[in-house]
Amino acid sequence: MMSDFTSGFWSTYIVVFTVLAVIFCFLLLTIMGGGDKKSPDETTHVWDGDLTERNNPLPNWWRGLFVGLLVFTIGYLIYYPGLGSFPGIGNWSSVGQFEEEMKDLDAQTKPLYDRYLMMSVQQVAADSEAIGMAERLFLNNCAQCHGSDAKGSVGFPNLRSGAWSWGGTPEAIRESIAEGRTGLMTPLDGILSESATTQVIAYVRSFSGLEHDAAAAAAGQPLFVENCSACHGEYGRGVPEVGGPDLTDNVWVFGSSERAIRESVVNGRNMDLTEGTQAMPAHKELLSQGKVHLLTAYVWGLTNR
Repeated sequence: MMSDFTSGFWSTYIVVFTVLAVIFCFLLLTIMGGGDKKSPDETTHVWDGDLTERNNPLPNWWRGLFVGLLVFTIGYLIYYPGLGSFPGIGNWSSVGQFEEEMKDLDAQTKPLYDRYLMMSVQQVAADSEAIGMAERLFLNNCAQCHGSDAKGSVGFPNLRSGAWSWGGTPEAIRESIAEGRTGLMTPLDGILSESATTQVIAYVRSFSGLEHDAAAAAAGQPLFVENCSACHGEYGRGVPEVGGPDLTDNVWVFGSSERAIRESVVNGRNMDLTEGTQAMPAHKELLSQGKVHLLTAYVWGLTNR
């Protein structure tokens, strides 16, 4: 089990503090629990002539419960993680228990999902029961980024737009879900001058009929071919093999304003989970093949039903 402690001091501190607390409880029980065995009924204090305090020992059943609790505590701390970074001899962890429970759940539900593997994506997309199951899978696993309506948001693609950076075939969608996608928009700061950047932006906006300076767009055309066509194609129609978006469809993941496009051109867009930025994570370790198949049919059906 990997420790959450970044310093060995805190692990040692917790171990020492916990052990001393248990020892203190044992000592307290020993010192205070016995009373005076020789004269248990001896009066030790009297208040107002009637209120008396006697030196009676604690009941054995109470002391037994207390001792049992302390023994249980020691056993628990030995078997389960509780002493700093010590994992316990049982090697239990909440993550491990969760994974085991998920395996059991997947084993129970696998036949339910796998029966759709015998059907094509198109057939599954036409099955209302299957799509109902797939929609719940989408809400649980995909809506965090693409929205509950699958229309996305800034930085996350709209799956209802019909615009596919990596391709919209069932095979491409299945690969996106199972293997994930990471993209990179190379920053051109230092490569393009300020005026050249403005010209490229004007040319990009001209693809989808957005307001632009015609003269600047004309000057930006050769700059675009030289610096951007490898990913977006010579005419801006995208290159699905490398995930280069189509710039002619008027569908913008990061926005179509001059400011948003300038941010992409100058600073680039690093869509890599290792950098803590937007990316499509792989789900093959989280979802069974049957679930991936259902999700593929659901996403494909958003623009093909």
